[in-house]
Parts: sequence; structure tokens; C-alpha cells
Amino acid sequence: MSGTIILSEGAEFDHVIQEVSKHIRLYVMAFEKEERTITRIDKRENMYGGNGTVYLIQMFDQKELANNRLAAYMVLLNKGDESGFHTHNTRNEQELYVVVHGTGEYRERSGEQGSIRKKVLQKGDITAINSIGYHSIENTGDEPLILFVITTNNP
Repeated sequence: MSGTIILSEGAEFDHVIQEVSKHIRLYVMAFEKEERTITRIDKRENMYGGNGTVYLIQMFDQKELANNRLAAYMVLLNKGDESGFHTHNTRNEQELYVVVHGTGEYRERSGEQGSIRKKVLQKGDITAINSIGYHSIENTGDEPLILFVITTNNP
């Protein structure tokens, strides 16, 4: 996996927020906390060997949830941006992808060399990703692909 750059301000941060805000409202109401927007954006170039850039908009910080990866928006702004094949087996995590905007291609396979199953995803679709399965997602449309990702935390 490529390194992560944390965007907390600047032109790129503003651009991502502006593009995503055209399609969804970035709003959080954590239990017993003040209402607010996001905590940060993680930028990943060539995520898991994929093409382009993936932005993970973190809605909660480490102290608000057992794992801040439990709830984040995954944003692939441009056609062709993708997260390459990867698994969450070592962390024993499972994921749900909920498509809130755009069109993409979800791919999954059993093991590193298994046959690939593909599915076109659009707004409202949900995928369930097993911790031992390999999966990837690509923006195949002309609009940003925005997924709300729910990750289990079962160490």
C-alpha cells in the first residue's frame, strides 16, 4: 500500500470538500459531541497498487470510535481512479460499501489469483466484503464516485 498524506487544510483539501459537497452533506453528530463536519482527509496515491488518487474523508477521530476507519467516505474524484486489490484478512475486518454518488466497478476474488467477479455499482448499491476476500473499486463514470464505508473492528 502506498503512503498516506493527511490533508487538514490547503487548496487540495478545499477542492475535495467542494467537489464532494456538491453531492452530499458532510455532517457528523457524534454521541454527546458538538455537531460538526469532518475530522480530516487521508490522501492515498495508487492505493493498493491502483491508479490515481483515493481520498478517505474521516468523519470521526480515533477517540470517538474504536477505530476511526469504521465510518469514512471513500472518494474517487476522477474516472479511472481506483483502489487496487487488497484484503483485510490480517486485521480480520469486514467492510460495507454504500454508494452515495456516481458509478463504479466493484471487483472481488478469492485469494490473490482467484477468478475475478465484477459488478457495476451505482447510487444506493451496497457491497459486503468478507475479511478473507480480495476486492477493488474503480470510478468508471464521469462524476465523482463517493462511497460511505462501514468497517468492522474485530481484532
